[in-house]
Amino acid sequence: MPTSTVEQYVKTIFQEEERTPGAIVPMKQISDAMEVTPGTATSMVKHLAERALVSYTPRKGVALTAKGRELALTMVRRHRLIETFLEQVLGYDWSEIHDDAERLEHAVSDKFVQRIDAYLGFPDADPHGDPIPSQEGVIEKRRTVSLDRCEVGSRFLVSRIGDNDSDFLAFMKQHRVIPGEPFELLQRNETAGTITFRHRDHTEPVTVGLSLGSRISVTLL
Repeated sequence: MPTSTVEQYVKTIFQEEERTPGAIVPMKQISDAMEVTPGTATSMVKHLAERALVSYTPRKGVALTAKGRELALTMVRRHRLIETFLEQVLGYDWSEIHDDAERLEHAVSDKFVQRIDAYLGFPDADPHGDPIPSQEGVIEKRRTVSLDRCEVGSRFLVSRIGDNDSDFLAFMKQHRVIPGEPFELLQRNETAGTITFRHRDHTEPVTVGLSLGSRISVTLL
């Protein structure tokens, strides 16, 4: 049975692969995401490779094997369902759910996760808009683009907020930048490195840096 550390690493590698599909994940990216030293990350990745969970190429990076992806999808499913349960049933704010879900995902049983799924009505996405894998490990493919890549005048629905920082999430919610909400991109200032957009039902615009915009996935209308 995999340890919580093994589970956390394969889930993290999966999430990094989601950001750049088809690309090998550099080791620095893994160590940064896990908040450990490069040496610690490399040692763990070699252990994962011995267990056939990843394919590791020295000085290049790592990629999940089919076995590793299966475990990662199990953990991603657990995490996102628990986040949804915490918000919808226990009344957590969406900026508070990540840390508790991180702890609980390693402790609950498959039966418990299945019961949560059924209780929630088999949701296809968590509060941040992240797709929830099915029990069979199938994850929905969506055609989205990051907000920082949109053209001025674009109208869109927020699809996914790809960041777990509580302050960032609180700011997004304050301005209704949550999955399903409609906006229009008003301005793009390359010199200042900002983008400005406005909710369809509000006159007050929202301005964020391009780096923050890259964390917001949208569906163009």
